[in-house]
Amino acid sequence: MNILVGYIPTPEGLAAVDWAIAEAQHHGAALFVLNTGKDGNYADPQFASAADIDALDAQLGASGLAHTMLRPTDGVNAADSLLTAASENDADLIVIGVRRRSPVGKLITGSTAQAVMLGADCPVVGVKPAH
Repeated sequence: MNILVGYIPTPEGLAAVDWAIAEAQHHGAALFVLNTGKDGNYADPQFASAADIDALDAQLGASGLAHTMLRPTDGVNAADSLLTAASENDADLIVIGVRRRSPVGKLITGSTAQAVMLGADCPVVGVKPAH
């Protein structure tokens, strides 16, 4: 089994990673962690720092999980990057962090989560951070 998780250095992104780690451990799955810039902007804070990526890589290594860190820098938006990575890595499950947004906010700004859910060929789990 292969699990792809979208990671951004936010409470939502960390919640998604934590959930994906637990699921991968439960199923003995390989974990693919994808981090990319928002709409191809690699100066955006959602593009994790090298220190963030190194810390997560070390955490996953210590857990014993088979994992791969993916950091595409091709300028493609996050939803398309996730869908491409899912296809290229034969993902059986995609895990993404979600946040509460108003219907108007979703209409005006669009939704990466919605695009992933509608475009994925495998199940998608949306994880909210605990408050």
